[in-house]
Amino acid sequence: MKKWNAPELRDVCFADSFFAPRQERTRFVTIPAAIARCRETGRWDAFKLRWKPGMPDQPHMYWDSDVAKVLEGIANLLAVKRDGALEAEADRLIDDIVSAQEPSGYLNVYFTLVHPEERWSRLYDGHELYCAGHLIEAAVAYFEATGKRKLLDALCRYVDLIAALFGRAPGQKRGYPGHPELELALIRLYRITRNEKHLALARYFIEERGMSPAYFHTENPKVNLLNLLADRPLREMKEATGHAVRAVYLYRGAAEVAAETGDSELLSVCGRLFDNMTGRRMYVTGGIGSGPWGETFTHDFDLPNQYGYAESCAAMGLAAFASCMLNLTGEEHYAGILERVLYNGALSGISISGDKFFYSNQLEAGASMYEFGHIQRRRSSWFSTSCCPTSYCRFLSGLARFFHSWAEDAIRIHIPAAAMVNLPPGALKIESDYPWDGQVKITVLRGGNFLLGVRMPDAVEVRLNGKVLQGKRDSGYWSAAREWKAGDCLEYILPMPVEVIRCNPKVSCCAGRIVLKRGPVIYCIEECDNGVIPSRLAIPVDQNFRLKKMQIGNMDGIVAVTGEAECLRLPVNDALYYTEAAHAEKIGFIAVPYAFWGNREEGAMSVWIREKSKK
Repeated sequence: MKKWNAPELRDVCFADSFFAPRQERTRFVTIPAAIARCRETGRWDAFKLRWKPGMPDQPHMYWDSDVAKVLEGIANLLAVKRDGALEAEADRLIDDIVSAQEPSGYLNVYFTLVHPEERWSRLYDGHELYCAGHLIEAAVAYFEATGKRKLLDALCRYVDLIAALFGRAPGQKRGYPGHPELELALIRLYRITRNEKHLALARYFIEERGMSPAYFHTENPKVNLLNLLADRPLREMKEATGHAVRAVYLYRGAAEVAAETGDSELLSVCGRLFDNMTGRRMYVTGGIGSGPWGETFTHDFDLPNQYGYAESCAAMGLAAFASCMLNLTGEEHYAGILERVLYNGALSGISISGDKFFYSNQLEAGASMYEFGHIQRRRSSWFSTSCCPTSYCRFLSGLARFFHSWAEDAIRIHIPAAAMVNLPPGALKIESDYPWDGQVKITVLRGGNFLLGVRMPDAVEVRLNGKVLQGKRDSGYWSAAREWKAGDCLEYILPMPVEVIRCNPKVSCCAGRIVLKRGPVIYCIEECDNGVIPSRLAIPVDQNFRLKKMQIGNMDGIVAVTGEAECLRLPVNDALYYTEAAHAEKIGFIAVPYAFWGNREEGAMSVWIREKSKK
């Protein structure tokens, strides 16, 4: 099996109309706004350790992770293009972070200033190891972008302390992170340092989790082990359970450990959990975690639309997990889920403007739906728990890792978004208006003898320099191995019909309803486009749907789907209940990409629409 690698961030430059504007706004809007919010709330300066009891802006136990994710986003930007002012801002922050480290190596603001007596005693909910993981990821990213080791060396000292505290040797704690993240961060660190201690610690945390007696019960006998993914060892898990973000972080961490240790059984477990998650517990948009209480997976086919959770962080985590499994196995179905999440559930959580956010991403918003916890009808600029806004800082700045893979003698294109791609085997220019159009042109800029693989349906014809080129078709990819020359031009057209998606009737809220999909894009109906709430509409599927280009916010060229629908006429007196038969009238409808909903005036929205049955 080939070892597939993700590109370096500097090696992919998007030129499409979907993601390129998002990345630009990440640099100029999202990350500056996050820095400003972190300053306003006290997060940014917390590492100066000036807070004392009675002062405002008491540090929270997960503040370290918020700042670390913004810093990682800055590092991603610097990896693409050095910016003196931004780098100086990051260097000042890093000076503060390192100055907060104790001689022992310990580094955590909350357990230094607020509750030092609780240090290492609340692993189940204290986020101590979780914050360490995000700091490690920021340190690695900053080292990769700038070559500067100050933060990296500090976090290596912190890992030395953690490795001495946790393990199976006499006197060590048999604990592990309440919120997984450190596991995958340690692998990322190991790939830089090649220090076997870092790999061994990651493997310990994966293997120890869920062992009996349950460590978390020594801290709190009432803690819910299932929600913490600690009710059994990972290798015995057959279903995606518990807190959705913790789950995908844990599974990805386990997959990364499996890759470094050659543990095929562990990788198989990760594949089994991925399949259960995406085959029975994932929304059509790629959102995961349907339980609003505890942000959890519940059970198969439990996917409520209006009160489903589908946290933004969970979608971003699923994208990273899918990309990891794709590169480890080469199997196309991971690319399909990755694409589904990227174009839908992962982007719906951030406004087109780049500075407003959804924490949860429901698939139906009622006209009078009230705010319920983090279930929203409108985006917010910040949250008291702002994991999602800060996650977008690093996620959107790191998008270049998801669209292509390379091996020593091969390049794979999973998603043909327009981009300049410069990888070790060769360099390519991809021209397309994907996902709005299926016509793709790939020009070789730097040639060589390598296999070029492109994900596409079997029926698609591929032309090289105007002539049909026969390639090998395998597991969803067309590929050809040859001596590619600069100037070679590969062209193909992906079919882009409007498709009608139906749901398993076990998902009761979706029975008799449909979703419109075109290419990777899932569509929804908003009240502001149609003048009526979506629940009044029924769509006949035996019609020729039409396409319409429109602008939402400052994004132009968005392709909407239009057609005919039947609209229920409401009773004149607007009664709650009535006995007369409902009358339907024909109207036109407009459906817009789910990723862009909620960027205009408020109103009802629904992804699933009633299907007009044939008479």
